Amino acid sequence: MSRVYNFSAGPAVLPEEVLREAADEMLDYRGTGMSVMEMSHRSKAFAGIIQEAEADLRELMHIPDNYKVLFLQGGASQQFAMIPMNLMKNGVADYIVTGQWAKKAYQEAQKYGKVNKIASSEDKTFSYIPDCSDLPVSPDADYVYICENNTIYGTKFKTLPNTKGKTLVADVSSCFLSEPVDVTKYGVIYGGVQKNIGPAGVVIVIIREDLITDDVLPGTPTMLKYKTHADAGSLYNTPPAYGIYICGKVFKWLKAQGGLGAMKERNERKAALLYDFLDQSRLFKGTVRREDRSLMNVPFVTGDGELDAKFVAEAKAAGLESLKGHRTVGGMRASIYNAMPYEGVQALVDFMAQFEKENL
Repeated sequence: MSRVYNFSAGPAVLPEEVLREAADEMLDYRGTGMSVMEMSHRSKAFAGIIQEAEADLRELMHIPDNYKVLFLQGGASQQFAMIPMNLMKNGVADYIVTGQWAKKAYQEAQKYGKVNKIASSEDKTFSYIPDCSDLPVSPDADYVYICENNTIYGTKFKTLPNTKGKTLVADVSSCFLSEPVDVTKYGVIYGGVQKNIGPAGVVIVIIREDLITDDVLPGTPTMLKYKTHADAGSLYNTPPAYGIYICGKVFKWLKAQGGLGAMKERNERKAALLYDFLDQSRLFKGTVRREDRSLMNVPFVTGDGELDAKFVAEAKAAGLESLKGHRTVGGMRASIYNAMPYEGVQALVDFMAQFEKENL
């Protein structure tokens, strides 16, 4: 069977070259006579894999020396607890709630201290990003938290919030490595890799060194302290070794594409193709305020639930996979991450145009 165009929100499409390379090395990684899946995480071969992956990520994102890169487990959802456990020194945090994942992080943080919701877009089903230029940031807040790209709702912060000097913490799971980023604007920038970088099972945390201390909330488990993992070079316990190996291959692939500047141009071109079609379509319409549209996740609807279901079924039959919207919003969603080729988006737009002709 030939490969489909996979528009899944995560686990999501990976570059074909990376998958082929991993397949070639599956039984024998570079003369070791074994797969990376079978390899000790303490071996010289794996040390090379994780060190090279970190070096390539640092190069891609221009990560300054005073930031640590951690390859962890537990997904982005575990970070919802780790962040307050490690950063709540005053017991206060401010959250900007622009989607389901920010909302879950906000709810989780309430277990550990006083949490203020200083802005939200829930009033319009998270279809926009609120103005964050002058928010009521708490004078004693330990940090301000955002989810930078909202996978379910298809919104993206184009301008980071004015945190009035407070540490910014950002979940970038669904926009990770999709465009250049100034790491120095964040105290913590993290994301699950299963959307734009690798297979499920790895979360990457980039954290400023001054935020890594032993001064954590009482009762914080050893495994949930950033210092535990920073001191051990992400090898305190057995890491998600094979996932890290694939991430490393994706970093090499991104470098070969020309880096994050080139990826941004490519992603803008793909997104424009789909948004331009939606803007002129008589059947389909996008659900996000134009200025807040994500380059990665594009939700759209026909306005008729039965027609939406028909579209998803017929698209699947045509080799356009995983276009059903998240269960909380319905409709359709096309996730067009880095590894989705332009041809895939073109195939989707061509199919939508044909479907519109047949169903209007």
